Amino acid sequence: MKTTFIDKINDYAPAIGTIVTLETPDVAEMLSLCGFDWLFIDMEHGPLSPGTTQHIIQAIADDCSSIVRVPENSEAWVKKALDTGCDGIIVPQISSAEEARLAVSATKFPPQGSRSVGIARAHGYGMSFTEYVASANDKVALVIQIEHIEAVNNLEEILAVPGIDGVLIGPYDLSGSMNMLGEVTSEPVRSSIAEIKKKCQEKSIPVGMFVMQAEDAQEEINDGCKFIVVGIDSVLMWNAAKNALDAVRKR
Repeated sequence: MKTTFIDKINDYAPAIGTIVTLETPDVAEMLSLCGFDWLFIDMEHGPLSPGTTQHIIQAIADDCSSIVRVPENSEAWVKKALDTGCDGIIVPQISSAEEARLAVSATKFPPQGSRSVGIARAHGYGMSFTEYVASANDKVALVIQIEHIEAVNNLEEILAVPGIDGVLIGPYDLSGSMNMLGEVTSEPVRSSIAEIKKKCQEKSIPVGMFVMQAEDAQEEINDGCKFIVVGIDSVLMWNAAKNALDAVRKR
């Protein structure tokens, strides 16, 4: 049986992933075959449509979890993402308890939420409809992004909302909301990040972090992060290509 993303970030941490933005399913397939625990499929930034996202998910190796970031906290986008058969979603820019409740409601079937029912890939095109609906509330992950100083100020109320499976910190948007865009290592931003981690750990809610450099991942793991996003597919690609080209030209 496939290990759920919820189990990975609770029992088998750290779960290591990377961001998928390119429209070619082959890229996602290769990344999953490299051994990443999960792939962060990004519909918020970049050109990915629901159809392309589903094709990407279909290409991912079975033991790699597919987690889709929706463009916004809306029932329509959450529904479209979940119907692809992904293992969970990331909802960006959650800054209040009310916004967290909206995300939970859109993600969970009744009675926990108000997710609507339709025949799609998630339900085996109807062939596994009953089984999927019965288990989705427990197996499909909801990760919310905390990436604004307002969210840090409201964090106690946000984390009290039932149905949240994980919190992903967005350090760059957080720094921007503090008028320090890109200064993710500055003391005020690091202090806010530390507060998020501390409160999530107190509530036993798995917390994750995005890093651009692999060498920064271990520090976040040591600091209690249960899941990590390392880099972006396009950046990984051009970095490898540039390093190879530079090495050849130096010779």
